[in-house]
Formats: sequence, C-alpha cells, structure tokens
Amino acid sequence: MMRARARHILVPTRETCEQLKQDIMNGQDFAEVAAAHSTCPSGRRGGDLGTFGKEEMVPEFEEVVFTGDVGVVHGPVQTQFGFHLIEVTERTE
Repeated sequence: MMRARARHILVPTRETCEQLKQDIMNGQDFAEVAAAHSTCPSGRRGGDLGTFGKEEMVPEFEEVVFTGDVGVVHGPVQTQFGFHLIEVTERTE
C-alpha cells in the first residue's frame, strides 16, 4: 500500500497562501512559517501530518501528495478547509 509523509500550511485565503509560499521560496523555514501562520493544529509541529495512506485525506490533498514531487512545496491547493501549501517529505510504494 502506498504511504506518504507530508507537512502542510493551511490558511483561509489564496493570497495569504501565495505570500507564504513566496516567503518559503525566499528562504524562510517551512516549519517556522507553519507554526506562525497555519490554522491547522499540525502547525504546532511545523505542519507535520505524519505518515498516512491513500483515502485518509481529502481528494485534492491526496492528489498532490501521491503524485507530486517529493521535497517540493506545492500549492496553493484549495480544499474544503481552505488553502494549503504541501510538502511531501517521503513516499513509499
């Protein structure tokens, strides 16, 4: 069964998400940005969601996690919860 580990930052607007992505691309630490801005409780852990399998997350989130490049910040990704920046930190078949 395919499994992945990811971290994310969840915010209410696309604009905020795009600005935070730019901050990370300019050198800010993903975990620090997550702790300061994410509305998800995982923000306290630097956005770390741990390891999970398919069908454990909403479809839009899973699409990125299970097909996107590892080690790249993806997003903004819109779900029913808001806008996400997602970094896949590992994935196994």
